[in-house]
Amino acid sequence: MAEPLRIDTASLIIDAPPAAIYRAFIDPNALLTWLPPDGMTGEMLEFEPRPGGAFRMALHYSVPGHGKTTEDTDIVESEFAELVPNQRVVQLVRFRSDDPAFAGIMRMVWDLEPADGGTRVIFLAEDVPPGVSKEDHDKGLRSSLQNLARYVVGK
Repeated sequence: MAEPLRIDTASLIIDAPPAAIYRAFIDPNALLTWLPPDGMTGEMLEFEPRPGGAFRMALHYSVPGHGKTTEDTDIVESEFAELVPNQRVVQLVRFRSDDPAFAGIMRMVWDLEPADGGTRVIFLAEDVPPGVSKEDHDKGLRSSLQNLARYVVGK
């Protein structure tokens, strides 16, 4: 019997309204600013922010040797499965890799909930491929959420 795929989650209250945070998800330049975790930079390859639209990004590592697609790059191919303005973004994500440990579709859900002090951003990743270490993923999620907070609060 195959081992079930993992679920990872993280959340952060950001001192900004849901609308400001949602805009950071549907603007490709904003995503390039906040989504890549520390130690990575992004390059947008395709971006159609609509249900069924494509979202393809290259994430480049500052230190080679960690990439899933090449030694220093992850190509992430996504589909916007759901976009609920100011409330939710759902992406179906695939890593371009020859390594079967990164195969499959990871469902990424970003929920935006009003909270004291701003908006609680709740991230849930379902069916995380086994090649993505829990420790690295948790660190990356926290980094991206902090980047998002800096991006929307600094605007």
